[in-house]
Amino acid sequence: MSAAVLEVLFCGSLLATIARHTQGGSWYTTPRRTVGDRALREVKRFSRAGVFNYTTLRLDEERQVLYVGAREAIFALDMQDITKELNKAILWDAPADKKMECIQKGKNNQTDCFNYIRFLQSFNSTHLYTCGTYAFQPKCTYIEVRNFTLNKMAMEDGKGKCPYDPTKGHTGLIVDGELYSATLNNFLGTEPVILRNLGHHYSMKTEYLAYWLNEPNFVGSAYVEESGDSEVGDDDKIYFFFSERAVEYDCYSGQEVARVARVCKGDLGGARTLQKKWTTFLKARLVCSVPEQQLHFNKLQTIYTLTGSTWRHTLFFGIFRARWSDLDVSAICLYRIEDIQKAFHGPYKEYRVQEQKWGRYSDQVPRPRPGACITNSHRMSGYNTSLELPDNILNFAKKHPLMDDQILPVGHKPLLIQRNINYTHIAVHRAEAWNRNQYHVMFIGTGTGWLHKAVIIGSRIHIIEELQLFNEPVESLAISNNKKMLFVGSRG
Repeated sequence: MSAAVLEVLFCGSLLATIARHTQGGSWYTTPRRTVGDRALREVKRFSRAGVFNYTTLRLDEERQVLYVGAREAIFALDMQDITKELNKAILWDAPADKKMECIQKGKNNQTDCFNYIRFLQSFNSTHLYTCGTYAFQPKCTYIEVRNFTLNKMAMEDGKGKCPYDPTKGHTGLIVDGELYSATLNNFLGTEPVILRNLGHHYSMKTEYLAYWLNEPNFVGSAYVEESGDSEVGDDDKIYFFFSERAVEYDCYSGQEVARVARVCKGDLGGARTLQKKWTTFLKARLVCSVPEQQLHFNKLQTIYTLTGSTWRHTLFFGIFRARWSDLDVSAICLYRIEDIQKAFHGPYKEYRVQEQKWGRYSDQVPRPRPGACITNSHRMSGYNTSLELPDNILNFAKKHPLMDDQILPVGHKPLLIQRNINYTHIAVHRAEAWNRNQYHVMFIGTGTGWLHKAVIIGSRIHIIEELQLFNEPVESLAISNNKKMLFVGSRG
């Protein structure tokens, strides 16, 4: 129970059974089988003495390596047997003087003033890129994959790429050598930012305005290649998922809501207005609720992106939380990329100064459409990049980042609702049952260290079994569909 990274093999036999029996609902589903920790002898475990927070997992399917970022250490483990280290561990601790500065600024020397690895992804075929909190002075650098060595000479400022605080939400991904990150950009944690840097473009970021980002907690991001087979010459998008304090509701001051925002890969900012700022930043509310029960899940805990045969089949599985009748309740809602797109193509919200409230923008929208990616119609009008867009378009985009339409989940309701359970993370696998039908199998971690294995059949969900993995929360999941393996991380 003390191991901090586990390797779990998928089990297909129960899927065949469940496919034949579809009774039951999606509310407060009871697992069909419970497996305690003593029965999990086939589960491989990894941890090292004195190392904690095994929370950043990165799979390299080609090399068959599981990279693990922990507190002041990075490991390269054999995917087939994670008890085996393929290389000597990288020890990347914050120096004593940085830790002392951290303490002198009022941070806790037992929890805060270390280097927590928060970002670890492939940069190219030869290097990884990694970032750590570095005792509240975030740093980033490269790891040479072949020798598994950290390049301290190339260490650079991690501001905007990695949070200062190890407990704060953060997400990021690397696309074509450029890092897209969403984090808090200062020591106090008061300046949220969605940033692009590295690569050949200059840095791009969000405006520091409350109606752009208002106390967000970032939980996930996704790259969707929407330029593929696009009839209009559309651009690829990067999506960011988070919860934030809503600005648009007068009746509930400070109400938390779930959001998805997006930017276009080819965005270069404006020439004067929005210079080096996103011209394509738009956001919309994600709804996960049961209105007839007055049950609204507004806190987004995590998101999982399931790619399909084409980008048009991309699905997003979100875990949400709420308090209802003094109970903690978790829900899972499923969203389609096409529904998200519709919201971003729909009407805008605007702040009406005279009425001092937000409402749908009802006047004529200027053309070309503000916040849109550069497409063939833009090019035909002489706008080949965002740098060429007129100021009236950019000013409108700056003042109208929020869409009026909300994004409803598939079926307009949650797939699953569980009370007295705090779900923490989710991973999803497409599986084929005995009847050759494909099903979505979900692996869901809990705040008490259990793993729920569930399957979606029609509009219903069934929890096949629950496995007791840790005595502490599941902090991360990484799934290998090729090898049918699931890797689970905890604080350790």
